[in-house]
Amino acid sequence: MQYLDNILFAVILGLGAGYFTLNVKKLIRNIKLGRDIDRSDNPQLRWKNMAMIALGQSKMVRRPVAGFLHIIVYAGFVIINIEVLEIIIDGLLGTHRIFSFLGVFYNILIGSFEVLALLVLVAVIVFLIRRNIVKLKRFIHSDLKGWPKSDANYILYFEVVLMSLFLIMNAADYHLQHINGGFMDFHEAGSFPVSQYISTIFDGVSNNFVYIIERGAWWLHITGILIFLNYLYFSKHLHILLAFPNTYYADLNPKGKFDNLESVTNEVKLMLDPNADPFAAPAPDASVVPAKFGASDVQDLNWVQLLNAYTCTECGRCTSSCPANITGKKLSPRKIMMDTRDRLEEVGKNIDANKGVFVDDGKMLLNDYITPEELWACTSCNACVEECPVNISPLSIIMDMRRYLVMEQSAAPMSLNAMMTNVENNGAPWQYSQQDRLNWKNEN
Repeated sequence: MQYLDNILFAVILGLGAGYFTLNVKKLIRNIKLGRDIDRSDNPQLRWKNMAMIALGQSKMVRRPVAGFLHIIVYAGFVIINIEVLEIIIDGLLGTHRIFSFLGVFYNILIGSFEVLALLVLVAVIVFLIRRNIVKLKRFIHSDLKGWPKSDANYILYFEVVLMSLFLIMNAADYHLQHINGGFMDFHEAGSFPVSQYISTIFDGVSNNFVYIIERGAWWLHITGILIFLNYLYFSKHLHILLAFPNTYYADLNPKGKFDNLESVTNEVKLMLDPNADPFAAPAPDASVVPAKFGASDVQDLNWVQLLNAYTCTECGRCTSSCPANITGKKLSPRKIMMDTRDRLEEVGKNIDANKGVFVDDGKMLLNDYITPEELWACTSCNACVEECPVNISPLSIIMDMRRYLVMEQSAAPMSLNAMMTNVENNGAPWQYSQQDRLNWKNEN
């Protein structure tokens, strides 16, 4: 019976880690549904971008208040969870603060964890106020209702609970350490600059009851971390993990430079080849999927674009800076990314339900999730790409879907069709023949 706690802890840890691993495999499978694209160029610059943007939060601080608070929460999340390693070892071996042999260094670590936990609590409370009381415009936008709005609050509540449990656990631990000779195996270890003041609430309380509080907070804290870890897959906070690969694999080309469709390039080369037979039909190959111009569903996008969708933080910086959205157009770059992720999840569940094979469900990303009106509202100014704190590109998805509308469905707006017809017939966007182009000089 003395090892019952250790066995129970190992089971909970195994279940939490196992479920997380299954979700990570599903995540990778879904991302790989996208077309292949080579992003192996210039690794030095890619590592630099990841270090500066994902790790260094360089784009977050462009908005100083939110950026500073986010850095506190981010640093707290990363650094405080170093203690999780000690909690896991203690839980498996039945020890108490096994790293305490590190002495002064251990005291500094625990002390810094506590200060960070307090700062994280303050930052999270400010975030809750900004979202729910001040109600910043980008947090009450029409595309952030229902689950996305609740999800953001749930994560903040999670942080409050986890940091509170951490400090309560330490406060009870500190109290038990400083009872004459220490209570049970609670030997003196660590520095508690915050929780030592909280521990005064235990004055006059029985040692056994304080012990129950300490154990209860310890179990709830580690269980809460495992729940939080597995909640990430269903949450916008998946960016905690994906921001690093997303910034590494981001497009390094200058903003505004569009890629050429390989399928179109190949056709043009064939047309320009003097030795090619213009009437020859390609040999049929059942294993080759006919090339599609642009994208109508998530499988037509490349895997980096699908990674973008899962990495979206739903912060709304893209939408708040979008000139189309500001002027009342239907387009919201944040919604483009959220819709792409929702459709990708729907496709993934379809594959799971059909034993690893996607069965046509009669739906597409285009029309069922994203409307042509949204796509044509985009000015392709790259403001959304510039503003994104983790280098997501909603514009690349918009342009691929536009290509499908124009090249596969001939469904461009009338004004654009008129322009393309003029280019084809007159060699210019204007409705004048080449012979009449200089007639303006004869006018008075």
